[in-house]
Amino acid sequence: MGSFSIWHWLIVLVIVMLIFGTKKLRNIGQDLGGAVKGFKDGIKEGTAENKPAEPPAQKVGHTIEGEIKEKS
Repeated sequence: MGSFSIWHWLIVLVIVMLIFGTKKLRNIGQDLGGAVKGFKDGIKEGTAENKPAEPPAQKVGHTIEGEIKEKS
């Protein structure tokens, strides 16, 4: 495939444009761009949900009542 010149690729592009039309290609491009954007947003939301929550701040000056039992 590396042996194709720029002229080969231009001819392929013209044939694709003739088959599909520019409007359909533009719609495909917009759909693909929207899908990529949605995927990126989903990844950002997923990583934000997976972040560990900060530990709750300890209250200073409060006495905790309890009973001490010996280990048996």
